[in-house]
Amino acid sequence: MTPTFAPDLEADRAFMRLALDQAQNAWLLGEVPVGAVIVKDGKVIATGYNRPIGDHDPTAHAEIVALRQAAHLLGNYRLPECTLYVTLEPCAMCAMALLHARFARVVFGARDPKTGAAGSVVDLFAEPRLNHHCDITPQIEQEACSALLQDFFRARRKEQKRPEGV
Repeated sequence: MTPTFAPDLEADRAFMRLALDQAQNAWLLGEVPVGAVIVKDGKVIATGYNRPIGDHDPTAHAEIVALRQAAHLLGNYRLPECTLYVTLEPCAMCAMALLHARFARVVFGARDPKTGAAGSVVDLFAEPRLNHHCDITPQIEQEACSALLQDFFRARRKEQKRPEGV
């Protein structure tokens, strides 16, 4: 049974702003700007941002980077008392990793209409055939999270159109 939370909207917004800071780190490295923060007992215990290009690792999504850090810190791959904040709706790979880790709650910013696995394309978190589910809080700081991604891809398209040597 998944615990039921009475979310604190101000705390959710504050932690999502920290995830947005992590997403900025990804942008600075030329990665898609997605950031994640893991919270336990009201304290940040792990952070991560997208690094698949720089790390040559297709699994180095922000959620996975933060999850690995939290698991090492706590000495356990199960994180049932933790909440993940991520700026973009988790993909199927990340959603399943979060479910396997038994996260209590996942809070995300922007929806992902192409690969979102928390309701946009599929909802793995509510899949009745799975043995674990988590509470989902969608669209916290959605405008800021969406704007960051839109700005990044707009800038990337401009760079691709720029003639060589300019």
